[in-house]
Amino acid sequence: MRLLTVTGLALVAFACDGASPSISDAQGSPAATQQQLLPAPDPRPDAINTSRRTAITEAVARVSPAVVTVQTERVERSAVTPFDAFFGVRSGSQVVPGLGSGFIVRNDGVIVTNAHVVSGASSVRVAMRDGTIYPARVVGEDELNDLAVLQIDAKDLPTAPLGTSRGMLIGEWVVAIGNPYGFLLGNSEPSVTAGVVSGVGRNLTGRGDGPGVYVDMIQTDASINPGNSGGPLINASGEVVGVNSSIYTPSGGSIGLGFAIPIDRARRVAEDLLAHGAVRRPWIGVKVQQSGATAARGSLNTGAAIEAVVPGSPAEAANLRVGDVIVRSRDRQIRNPYDWEAELLELRVGETVDLMVRRGAREQRVEVRVRDLPEVGAERVAVLRELELISLTPAIRAERGLQSERGAVVASVTPRVSQDLGIRTGDLIIQVNRTPVTDAQQAARVLEYYIGRGPIRMFFERGGNIFSTDFRIR
Repeated sequence: MRLLTVTGLALVAFACDGASPSISDAQGSPAATQQQLLPAPDPRPDAINTSRRTAITEAVARVSPAVVTVQTERVERSAVTPFDAFFGVRSGSQVVPGLGSGFIVRNDGVIVTNAHVVSGASSVRVAMRDGTIYPARVVGEDELNDLAVLQIDAKDLPTAPLGTSRGMLIGEWVVAIGNPYGFLLGNSEPSVTAGVVSGVGRNLTGRGDGPGVYVDMIQTDASINPGNSGGPLINASGEVVGVNSSIYTPSGGSIGLGFAIPIDRARRVAEDLLAHGAVRRPWIGVKVQQSGATAARGSLNTGAAIEAVVPGSPAEAANLRVGDVIVRSRDRQIRNPYDWEAELLELRVGETVDLMVRRGAREQRVEVRVRDLPEVGAERVAVLRELELISLTPAIRAERGLQSERGAVVASVTPRVSQDLGIRTGDLIIQVNRTPVTDAQQAARVLEYYIGRGPIRMFFERGGNIFSTDFRIR
């Protein structure tokens, strides 16, 4: 082998038979023998080497035609500029575009995506992979599960085959499909990233691409970036096993910690939204104690301790008691309160569930009938008048020894609402559904927004521990 330099261009040439190698001249004209060394590719489309076709490429080909881009617009209030103020303008608004992904689950235009992709949108449109755009109607949203169902007016569309999220193997191949960063790349074709299942049953209690607490998630190192939300996570058989929902990142980009909602849960939620326009929230009437961040390491495998039993609830009828610890539900081991939250998301209203509870030193089996979440019997004005909140300040936080840095402190609450919601004076409200609470004003706005909109899950801190309560307000 000899290294040749011609007018500043370095070429590496092999002379296996002792002949002088052919090179280009100074003007770049190729020599005849070089054309023989660089044969033209086979133009036939079926000439792709079969070794390039893998389970991953076949899986992508099976699902990608059903992946869509979800385009949204939101009208938000904008700050008034000094120029506007001079002319007497007191408020302004601006249209903020948003973008996510989704996938078609029925050939008549039913699409699954994330709730945080379409939440608060004034208009929603869906772009197909060929660039065709349809206006979309939001059939329903479930913010607690971060899932939404859309409908477009189209027929005979390709659909994504749905698999199951049960029995997933740690280390098996998965592919995330979506439209990260939207149209910055200039087309509507979805892109793919491949990785493995890093973990199952994962509980994400920090902030991700979507806010709030995520439980029983599929973790993957397949890159998920902004815009991937709502797209499918598929296995090597070309079946959807999850809905890409969140990333854990300190920088805003993927660092290999992606999370997807299990498709079994997404299927149940979609069926409820299509049938009722809302999700029926399974309820048995217990409140379990959730450990705060400082105690999380010590509570990973201690079960879910019952902190309160609602009078007249299925739990009371089944003789569940305060202090009982739920350690198993159906075939799911309940290692901590997050596992119990995940199990509630999987139960169906009307079914009877077998629980294994630890009472003292003994374990016993209990059958509980699952009911729909009851409504709080309070009118809108009554709720606002019966619950008084104040914003958390550094002084209040230090005085009460609170762990959370933001939230709304319950200054007063009527006995009726206290019993219905399970909260009391001094509790710190830190989250409503998937919306973190920063102060009392925001808490009031969020609660007012959800009046008449379906189930509400509120998280609050008490005594260094985090609790949750489910209720409706009509």
